[in-house]
Amino acid sequence: MSSPQTYDAVIVGSGAGGAAAAYQLARAGLRVVLIEKGAPLPKDGSTLDFNRVVHQGEFKSHEPWMDNHGRTFIPEEYFNLGGKTKWYGAALLRYSVQEFSAEPAYSCLGWPIGYPDMQPYYAEAERLLRVRSIEAEPDLRCIADRLIGRTPSWSHQSLPMGLSADILSIPAEARHFDGFASVAGLKSDAETSFLSHVLGMHNLNVRTGHVVTELLGAPNDATHIQGVRLDDGTDLQGRAVILAAGALHSPRLLQRYVDAEDLSRRLPCAGNIGRNLKYHLLTAMIGISTRCMTDVIRKTRIFSSSDLPHSSVQPLGFDGELIGTLIPRVVPRGMARLIGRRAYGFFLQTEDGAHPDNRVIAGSAADQRLPCIDYDSARTPAAADEHRQLVRSFRAALVRTGMLAFSQRIGLAGTAHVSGTLVTGRDAATSVVDSEGCVHGMKSLYVVDGSILPRSSRVNPSLTIYAWALRTAEHLVDRLKTQSAS
Repeated sequence: MSSPQTYDAVIVGSGAGGAAAAYQLARAGLRVVLIEKGAPLPKDGSTLDFNRVVHQGEFKSHEPWMDNHGRTFIPEEYFNLGGKTKWYGAALLRYSVQEFSAEPAYSCLGWPIGYPDMQPYYAEAERLLRVRSIEAEPDLRCIADRLIGRTPSWSHQSLPMGLSADILSIPAEARHFDGFASVAGLKSDAETSFLSHVLGMHNLNVRTGHVVTELLGAPNDATHIQGVRLDDGTDLQGRAVILAAGALHSPRLLQRYVDAEDLSRRLPCAGNIGRNLKYHLLTAMIGISTRCMTDVIRKTRIFSSSDLPHSSVQPLGFDGELIGTLIPRVVPRGMARLIGRRAYGFFLQTEDGAHPDNRVIAGSAADQRLPCIDYDSARTPAAADEHRQLVRSFRAALVRTGMLAFSQRIGLAGTAHVSGTLVTGRDAATSVVDSEGCVHGMKSLYVVDGSILPRSSRVNPSLTIYAWALRTAEHLVDRLKTQSAS
């Protein structure tokens, strides 16, 4: 085996957290290696092709998992440079002040920090992501006015988006941004908004197409993580190792290491690794009108109800042509296209509560045990109840606007917003990561992806992950430079 390659920081994963951390550390002059399991996405237009992206699932992971009933399924994960942010992440909202506090009645954990601690990093992330408001288009404006006028408990506001002001000039991009990867760089994502600023720097090494198989500890201190091993046998050493592989994958690396080093009794946070898995409770709803819908962007407003404080509704960025292809095949294609032209899609989401039995279990390649998502929404009944109310309430509100509404619940495979498996907190007995992103009881191991989120919030988590990573990396820069000077 060749001699290990040495860096100041080794980052595992290139999504929101990994890219933001790499940006912050590389600009500070530190030597950084960023490892991504997948490859950069092609620029040939295939990532905008509805058939290849949606029906064939060409760019999704094909890694099988097991649920808590022993059934095999494939989560909707993506392994590519920029991670899930290439496909989603265009809706970029901050958590509210209240969403940093615990809410025991709803099974919500609290953060070890408050909104003011994150505010400057939110602002920096928004600047880099070019977050802006987009004016509501005519059809959505009409729907929103009727909905609010006839159901006063509902309100709406502008949805902060990471989309270029030029996107409407390229129809293929404008009509295929929600759930698709931009070819022209017109959607803000981790690669476009963060990595592109530092890719040419001599102190940043980006290695794609390599899997991190294990964490490497110091010979005489298993709590001191010194590097990682890749699938080709290469060892990469760093003064800090940063997990950013996502809420399903980072805990598996840590679980396997804790088991291999027999740390479960010595590491105070060991029992929490993989636990408190949170989804957003999600439902897709289609509203059908008697008139044709001509909006292009569509995803420009966010709806909320005063009766449902943990829930929100966003329009889907799908035009009529795309909605028509999602209508079941039993419906004749001509009729499906007709319905699609008169339809508007919506994405209903409710914050999940945290329960320690909702968790990720690593599995083992050695004895062919698949990784497992042990999750049951019944364990967080307040969230499940509010989501049922949300679906009923928004369907009724659409009916009052003159639209006929149909809905489909998003199942266990819908992992776009999964979070919480390495939660941050003050107490190692109830959390995994401290307020500066370091794993409790371990030296030099940090986490900057969605697994740290104590709450899933009622909005998309991407902006909060970017902000957390910028904050954690800033603290790490100070620590590493202080160590070098001493």
